[in-house]
Amino acid sequence: MTEYIIETRNLSFRYNEASPFILKDVNLKISRGEAIGIVGLSGSGKSTLINVINGIIPKRINGIIEGDVIINNENINSKELHELVTTIGTVFQDPDCQILFSCAEDEMAFAPENLCFERLEIFDRIEEVCSFLDIGRLRDKNPNNMSGGEKQLIAIASVLTPDVDILILDECMSQIDERGKVLIRNTVKKLKEQGKTIIMIEHDFSNLKIADNIYLLNSGKLSEFNGELK
Repeated sequence: MTEYIIETRNLSFRYNEASPFILKDVNLKISRGEAIGIVGLSGSGKSTLINVINGIIPKRINGIIEGDVIINNENINSKELHELVTTIGTVFQDPDCQILFSCAEDEMAFAPENLCFERLEIFDRIEEVCSFLDIGRLRDKNPNNMSGGEKQLIAIASVLTPDVDILILDECMSQIDERGKVLIRNTVKKLKEQGKTIIMIEHDFSNLKIADNIYLLNSGKLSEFNGELK
């Protein structure tokens, strides 16, 4: 029997009773260890969908949700946001808006420190993530002095240190050069091999060659991608 780590069931969202639906009856099943891509024109609801999946909506951004989001067989309605960040990490398109500290190690320590991990456990998690991503050389560096691709690796490392099962990449390759894109794509491959589940929001189809399945979000409705953006 297929084990789905993420399910959305007839998921709809709008900001209030008078506003139109941003998402409408979205049904999505993602298997553990699967990498999927979600494409769609600007304003199609891609960012809204991931913000519902990661709990930012409605726990930080208000709105009306119909349907269910199931993570690890639990409805996320029963979870607080601080609980969800131990399962789901999100990396956004501009690393400068996500990175807070002038030292990469401090950035990687931030999430587990706020989740009250023991100090030795934090150190071990940073060691493991640096080794896995091959970024030990960047550990004591200032992200402001890094390339775009390296910054995104630090952003990815910072959401992996709590040992999340799911990684959401929200157009995280849109502002970096080809060398940086290669670094990120290789990282996604390694994460898949480790059994992590990846959701990639993308507009560049060359970045989705590593995806197992691609879906189209169009006017709030989700379907399997047939090769044509309309």
